[in-house]
Amino acid sequence: MIPVILSGGSGTRLWPLSRKQYPKQLIPLVKDQVTLLQDTLMRLEGVEGIAPALLICNQAHRFMVAEQLRERSLAHQGIILEPVGRNTAPAIAVAALHAEALGQGNELLLVLPADHVIPDVPAYRRALEQARVQAEQGRLVTFGVVPQHPETGYGYIRRGAATAADGAAFQVFEFVEKPDLSTAEGYVENGEYYWNSGMFLFRASRYLEELAQFEPEMVDACRQALAQSRMDLDFVRLDETAFTACPERSVDYAVMEKTSDAVVVPLDAAWSDVGAWSALWEVGEKSAAGNAVQGDVILEATSNSYVYAGSRLVTTLGVDNLVVVETADAVLVAEKSRVQDVKRIVQQLVEQNRPEVEQHREVYRPWGCFDSIDNGERYQVKRLVVNPGASLSLQKHFHRAEHWIVVKGTALVICNDETRLLTENESAYLPLGCLHRLENPGRIPLHLIEVQTGAYLGEDDIVRLDDPYHRQDSDEPPK
Repeated sequence: MIPVILSGGSGTRLWPLSRKQYPKQLIPLVKDQVTLLQDTLMRLEGVEGIAPALLICNQAHRFMVAEQLRERSLAHQGIILEPVGRNTAPAIAVAALHAEALGQGNELLLVLPADHVIPDVPAYRRALEQARVQAEQGRLVTFGVVPQHPETGYGYIRRGAATAADGAAFQVFEFVEKPDLSTAEGYVENGEYYWNSGMFLFRASRYLEELAQFEPEMVDACRQALAQSRMDLDFVRLDETAFTACPERSVDYAVMEKTSDAVVVPLDAAWSDVGAWSALWEVGEKSAAGNAVQGDVILEATSNSYVYAGSRLVTTLGVDNLVVVETADAVLVAEKSRVQDVKRIVQQLVEQNRPEVEQHREVYRPWGCFDSIDNGERYQVKRLVVNPGASLSLQKHFHRAEHWIVVKGTALVICNDETRLLTENESAYLPLGCLHRLENPGRIPLHLIEVQTGAYLGEDDIVRLDDPYHRQDSDEPPK
């Protein structure tokens, strides 16, 4: 059984914590220091017959995904990069074709979004074993979450006749769209409806057979995109032209709603897709007053609220049913019942071309990260963290000079023909136009302060002459 982890989403309804360049699956939302992506793989550890995972992600997130796997020593058999988003059916098709090319076409693919929360792991594993029995018989299995309450934010699956004597699996009678509240109440009362989890299990070959029947153009485009792919470090880059030509379809629409072999296995494991801030309140540990908090928070006369403090003290007084989320560059205050509408705020940010929709003040790079802590007329101050053994690109600037001060660790600084080794409290000046590079030769992260001065301080004032990470200009700013 090969886990196929879909990690291409952006999670706009969890803004301001989730951003386009730093989406929710890469954030430790529920467990301390464990991201949703890491947790998705960690809950599979020890499952019988489980193979290293295959990950599919946005190319802009590739270094963060790879680093999070490395942090937890999570084995994988490849990271496939999507040049553009084409929904779940093509992503799974690429995974199935990849398995087929490796002689694994008869293996089971366990398709999992990277951003789900499943607290009851034993129940989850029991559902996996029940689904395995069905998938080994050639069926295409989806997991239907036993609803805990009427929910208008999910699609539903209605079950048909049982395909297992113990009632562990059922034929799929129909998929239904997100209902209104009264319809959702009827679904829960009926007992034949499940929330659509977006998780699947089937043989790679069976999925390709069904997809070829219903979406032959999609199979052809994905096959061509993979055939013309290229290796870039440890990543597989799909051919952009071929993949862009692929039809954009969900796996439900492309296959599961049309096949006669769709089966649903009930999943009763406290599942959540944490699609909104209210969902994090629901899965979080709550006080006697019904409050769930993270970070440095002080509450007074506050009830039934979710408060997240990312970078400073947050206090509330005399409020009820609120969501308060603070990050270094943005604050959200919303009624808990309105959190599904956060996407309207995000749309305004997009229309105004605001940087807060794209990334946080702290920006991740393959070598580490930087935080823009101050800026003004002709100057900018950043805090850089460079991972052990990592280095920035060899580069120069036309409009700015830089001053580096080492706070912690050891820095190897190249400036034109001079190479210097700096330790704590030592500094280096890099005049405008010099050819320079920063490396961390040590065993601990390098922390330093960078002071930029000049007429123009934009990230695009960088001429890169050599880059160990093979970044392209279209991927991200080149620092």
